Amino acid sequence: MTKARLLRLSVVLVSIFMILLIIVYWDNVGTAHFYLQTSFSRPHSPGAITAGEDWEALPDVDEFLAKLLSSSLRQNSSIPRKTEQLLVQGSNKPVVSNLEENVRGYDWSTHKDRNSLDQEKLQVERQRTLREFCANSSFTFPTKERSFDDIPNYELNHLIVDDRHGVIYCYVPKVACTNWKRVMIVLSESLLDQGVPYRNPLDIPREHVHNTSTHLTFNKFWRRYGKFSRHLMKIKLKKYTKFLFVRDPFVRLISAFRSKFELENEEFYRRFAIPMLKLYSNHTNLPTSVSEAFGAGLKVSFSDFIQYLLDPRTEKMTPFNEHWRQVYRLCHPCQIDYDFIGKLETLDEDAAYLLQLLKVDRLLHFPPSYRNRTASSWEDNWFAKIPLAWRQQLYKLYEADFVLFGYPKPENLLKD
Repeated sequence: MTKARLLRLSVVLVSIFMILLIIVYWDNVGTAHFYLQTSFSRPHSPGAITAGEDWEALPDVDEFLAKLLSSSLRQNSSIPRKTEQLLVQGSNKPVVSNLEENVRGYDWSTHKDRNSLDQEKLQVERQRTLREFCANSSFTFPTKERSFDDIPNYELNHLIVDDRHGVIYCYVPKVACTNWKRVMIVLSESLLDQGVPYRNPLDIPREHVHNTSTHLTFNKFWRRYGKFSRHLMKIKLKKYTKFLFVRDPFVRLISAFRSKFELENEEFYRRFAIPMLKLYSNHTNLPTSVSEAFGAGLKVSFSDFIQYLLDPRTEKMTPFNEHWRQVYRLCHPCQIDYDFIGKLETLDEDAAYLLQLLKVDRLLHFPPSYRNRTASSWEDNWFAKIPLAWRQQLYKLYEADFVLFGYPKPENLLKD
């Protein structure tokens, strides 16, 4: 009798173990091959990269899954990968087919005249600022106090995962995210061109870059791993290198307005411009297409756009679009301990340093930045006709992004 019970118990345990193995290892696109080439180890400086095993204490299920991931790492660490032995091949200049890229163009200068930055100290300072304000109980903003488990699954759709190199990138629209997504596609080999993974980020067509099916994001984990999805997220967040790039919040708003409302964009015209023109410019019987509207001189003004952002009805009807949604709502910086914080203002230096830290700088180069990029010096002109009270309300709306990422309060815009 006892032997029979032991046998049944053994069968059950073996079955559970096999199910867990299948959940962890089985992935129809190969993303469960956990190649952890790089990871920042706490509490070392951002420059120190290690693949050490000294993880913090985890719940039982997390610990069990973590051991499985470690086992996978040890088994796969010796597998050579041809892509890591090659410097990126391809044309020296991009094929530009997108209207926005045609208008803005590329800056292929080497920027040799720029002063080199002490990147390690810069990262320490940026992370210190972020952590101090996240821990400061007197500084509050919506969603600050919630835990990672409290974040709804649909709000994790900006966290792109590369399991081959152990990297997580939270993309912020209007902060070089198109090119960073291209980099993630090359690293993860998630997109093929005639059966071969892309090697040059600029070879990847823009329409594929922003196709959600191209990237493995945290919000897709539930479909793949079921109830174990949050456990796997937490393990990856502890082990992988996590980075994001940010930008002066007001300048980001100007950039979003320029690209979505000054250029002909059919989707944004129908979804946003028509309601704005009706609500804030008292237009009726508007054209159904953006080309007709532009031809008739009907364009959303920057003032209309600011009114839309400040209107309490906006969030009630539809949450902010990702192009003007606050970074703290996109990337959850007080719930996720980012290892690297880049800024658009120092994009070239930050990008080069990050690729070195990830040990992928021999595989690819970060694509060149755009020339004539929306600049901080434009703020005064753009906000000159915006009433002072609106500017003050707008600052309160984006204050958390200013403070968390160390951007100075724009006093000149907030006083008479």
